[in-house]
Amino acid sequence: MSSIRSRKHTVNPYALALAATALTFPLAAMADAPADGPTEVLVKGERVHYKAESANRKATASLLDTPQTVQVITDEIISEQGATTLTEALRNSPGVGTFYLGENGSTSTGDAIFMRGTDSSGSIFIDGVRDVASISRDTFNIQQVEVLKGAAGADIGRGSATGAINLVTKRPFLKNAYSGTLAVGEGDYARGTADLNWKVGEHTALRLNLLDQDAGVNGRDRTKNKRWGVAPTLGFGLQTPTRLYLGYIHIEQNNIPDGGVLTIGLPGYSSPDPVNRPYVSNAAPVDPANWYGTRDDHDDITSDTLSAIFEHDFSDALSIVNVTRWSETDQNYQLSSFMAGTTQLVTPDANDPSTWTITRNINNKDATNKVMTNQTNLRVRFHTGGLEHNLSSGVEFIREDVLNRTYAGTGAYPPVSVYNPDPDASGYSRALSGARTALRTDTAAIYVNDTVEFNKYLQATAGLRLDHYKTRYDSVAATGVSAPTINGEKDIVSGKFGVVYKPVHNGSVYVSYAVTKQPPSGTAAAGTTNANNPDVEPQEAKTSEAGTKWGLLGNHLTLSGAVYRTEYSDTVAVDDEGNYYHTGQKSVQGVELGAIGQITPNWNISTGYTTMKTKTTLAPVAADGSQLLAYNPSDSFTLWTTYVLPHGLTFGGGATYNGEMKRGKDGAVGTPAVIKSYVVYNGLAKYRINEKVELQLNIYNLFDREYVASINKSGYRYTPGLPRTFRLTANVNF
Repeated sequence: MSSIRSRKHTVNPYALALAATALTFPLAAMADAPADGPTEVLVKGERVHYKAESANRKATASLLDTPQTVQVITDEIISEQGATTLTEALRNSPGVGTFYLGENGSTSTGDAIFMRGTDSSGSIFIDGVRDVASISRDTFNIQQVEVLKGAAGADIGRGSATGAINLVTKRPFLKNAYSGTLAVGEGDYARGTADLNWKVGEHTALRLNLLDQDAGVNGRDRTKNKRWGVAPTLGFGLQTPTRLYLGYIHIEQNNIPDGGVLTIGLPGYSSPDPVNRPYVSNAAPVDPANWYGTRDDHDDITSDTLSAIFEHDFSDALSIVNVTRWSETDQNYQLSSFMAGTTQLVTPDANDPSTWTITRNINNKDATNKVMTNQTNLRVRFHTGGLEHNLSSGVEFIREDVLNRTYAGTGAYPPVSVYNPDPDASGYSRALSGARTALRTDTAAIYVNDTVEFNKYLQATAGLRLDHYKTRYDSVAATGVSAPTINGEKDIVSGKFGVVYKPVHNGSVYVSYAVTKQPPSGTAAAGTTNANNPDVEPQEAKTSEAGTKWGLLGNHLTLSGAVYRTEYSDTVAVDDEGNYYHTGQKSVQGVELGAIGQITPNWNISTGYTTMKTKTTLAPVAADGSQLLAYNPSDSFTLWTTYVLPHGLTFGGGATYNGEMKRGKDGAVGTPAVIKSYVVYNGLAKYRINEKVELQLNIYNLFDREYVASINKSGYRYTPGLPRTFRLTANVNF
């Protein structure tokens, strides 16, 4: 985007010094480098592999024979890319991303993921257990990320109709192994991790993952992602029929949030008040590094998770797993943002942009999320009537509590300069008002999934799940007066059915149909047409998919392709005045292609392409007046590939392309209605000094492309894409 004219690159001198060292070190150490290339983290002597099977206990077939689009993003890819958050890891899945910045002056926090036409941030799971907090999830204790696309209700129950995201945590194993990383880079980036595994008995091991990060964001003033974490897991009975894993994860974050940059001057921008201030439409864009918050802004998060996973194998054909998990996340947040509408943007002197200001809007949040889950899963393989069954069934009990406390603000920060914002502002203070809302949802579910093999050519997969949920919503005003309790109680049934034809053992062709129902979130208080009223009918989605998957080159490389269509039942939206109305049906359809694995023993690849054609049948929902769904790129492409050379050298890189996206419709006037397409290239160079130490250099946005990564609903604010950024990592393993 050529109209974004300037950047500020904050250079870490230590990063430059280490980068220079990385360029000269290979010459001195080449003689000691192993000839067989890099080793996998914690496992010496093995090559990196991008392929992995799903860890989903409810799955009843291999990925090759699963009649649905499922992608596994392995720890090897995450490590090579230096991806530190779930959002960054999901860039390997085409069409999945955080394209929505928020509404009006508020900003979406955490992993605000859009996938196939819908916000999927409510369908994020850790080891198959729902994780509801709106926070950014770190990858330091993650083995792989699994993306299930399409209606997933038979697997996850209530949730997003477009799929689910599951993070698989690391487990202990019977070997002493120690590894760690130390990374520095531009934007005052510093991060260290440790992955330590001890064999403490014949069948007992302890694994400890540690994290410490203090990082700015290159090209953005003041924004900071600071966190530390500890994740011990103790495993008993390893390599025996009865196993027990006891795990704990504690993470603290002290971030400085980013409210985005004013869209003034970008293509498609015009004055919020074209009658009185037409000159604003021709104004120059602001510096993408500008930060419009105050020094009071913060995003403090504490997250604790306790897990107990019991596994027992009665035989090779019969096993049971029970998962008990408790988690609590506390988030306290203040963001000084802006709306920049007709009254917020003030331009006293048309010829002097230095006099232009924007009114700051204060967003406060104090929330606690608690989840208690117990899952029991039984898997059995058996024959009946000449047919082979692989059946997975189980029950789940979930209690989710969300408590939101409200702040009352006193005073106001002064308006902030459009072109020269200053964080040193005062005049505003806040205190808890006593007002609060509490939401409790209890869910009991039972499910059964089965894959039936008729012969070596034909098999069918079916699943059915019943969720019974009760929701209670309470609110108390600052005066201490409680509003009437709103209760909701419903049964929802989700199902799937697919047929797989296998012309050869390493190939499959399939068709499938699935139904998912998404209940309201329960965060709004009243109104029979309110999308979040706990008693509103769930919205239904039906997904049809046809595709093929092939394991080639000795099954080291998998190619896949699918066509899909998802149709949503009558949905509920909100207009500019806050009134809820029915928007009619909406649909998403497209094509998705993928390839993952090894082309040769030294050449790895992970790539995918998807198209998304969206529309609604009633009211226009996009800012340009069209009936296309917002925040979904028309098409997307992702690529990551590496090649291992002799003498410990590895080179690689990739690209991410997102097509044109529509902005959501509200009362905004004349601001950008469309986000232009963009492509970003990234590079990688690794050198293994010896079997214990490896240096890794990542270059993000190799050609310094300027683009809009996300935009808010009103179109007044956007998040600039990361400029060209260098990051150096030392990987150590013993």
